[in-house]
Amino acid sequence: MAKIALMLADGFEEIEGLTVVDICRRCGIDTVMVSIMKDKQVVSARNIPVIADVLFEDVDFSEVDMIVLPGGLKGTQNLEACEPLMAKIDEFYKTDKYVAAICAAPSILGHRGILNGRIACSYPSFEGHLVGAVVTHEPVAKSDNVITGRGMGVSIEFALKLAEQFVDKSVVDDVADGIIYTKLM
Repeated sequence: MAKIALMLADGFEEIEGLTVVDICRRCGIDTVMVSIMKDKQVVSARNIPVIADVLFEDVDFSEVDMIVLPGGLKGTQNLEACEPLMAKIDEFYKTDKYVAAICAAPSILGHRGILNGRIACSYPSFEGHLVGAVVTHEPVAKSDNVITGRGMGVSIEFALKLAEQFVDKSVVDDVADGIIYTKLM
């Protein structure tokens, strides 16, 4: 079974993070919320406390197929400041495992050289950070093992695209129908 690790840091955009967890779990994908903070409680951009499943240092990344970075300005800054996480993102990218980011967080991938020659998107004011990317204004962009999303308003579309990498499209379509979702693209 595929496993997704959603990284959480104080200041994360709650809809972008929790929608991924909700949709991917509905699709039957093992999706774990990982705190990069000192404890499992992470405080979102709107001061909502969320309890992660596990601390970063307790994750066996050999069992993880995708790392997902939600946005939120402060959350993105906190994620990018976490050197062990940055090392894992680099490792995942170099070994063709999936890395995904939405809103402000694709800037992290741009700063790391991961977007060179790739189609990518982000929140409009962060497009300048998509270093080397072919920037698109589509809601979600997939370029090989890198998936990016524009922002909170496309969180469901982003999560469905992540799920499509691991389960049959019919499962994803059933989940979309079950939540009364109308596809954006």
